[in-house]
Amino acid sequence: MKKVLLLTLHQKYDGIANGNLTRSLVGEAKTFFEANGFEIKETVIEDGYDVAEEVAKFGWADIFFVQSPVYWMGLPWLGKKYIDEIFSAGVGTVTYTNDGRTRSDLSKAYGSGGLMNGKEYMLSFTYNCPASEFDNPHGFYDGLSLDEANVALHKTFQFCGVKQLPSYAVHDVYKSEFNLDEALSKLQEHLKQNIK
Repeated sequence: MKKVLLLTLHQKYDGIANGNLTRSLVGEAKTFFEANGFEIKETVIEDGYDVAEEVAKFGWADIFFVQSPVYWMGLPWLGKKYIDEIFSAGVGTVTYTNDGRTRSDLSKAYGSGGLMNGKEYMLSFTYNCPASEFDNPHGFYDGLSLDEANVALHKTFQFCGVKQLPSYAVHDVYKSEFNLDEALSKLQEHLKQNIK
């Protein structure tokens, strides 16, 4: 049985970001993984966490499903704090050995010391900006794709040897015509197409 860790990196800001959309998306992902026979563990960082327990979860899981809003073009600070704490605490046991380089073998490149080879991750984001801002040389992100705009998080997982699965994103989340059912249905389809 495959094992998945559902990570909720939301950070609440009253009246602006209460977390309802994040909870709905994580719930939809959980429904998918349950229906497909996955063993599931969850972490909701706002609820608090024990660093040693989280490191153990990363050792246990085959897949990491990361749900996060994007605040000021990146993870909420609580999400970044979580990543920094857990990935650093796993050095030598779960996340990475070192940066990969060694004087005895100059072919070993920087970023090749990860210990999570064979594991996979999927990023799922919520954005206020429209999807048209990505892959658009005249858009806010200057032609960057969704993944290029989130390169720091991708490189963190890559540094630890984890394989990237296609990312998912929901856009225009504050628009009055935002359709939650459509966003959930598209996530379900995205998971069906990309989780084996």
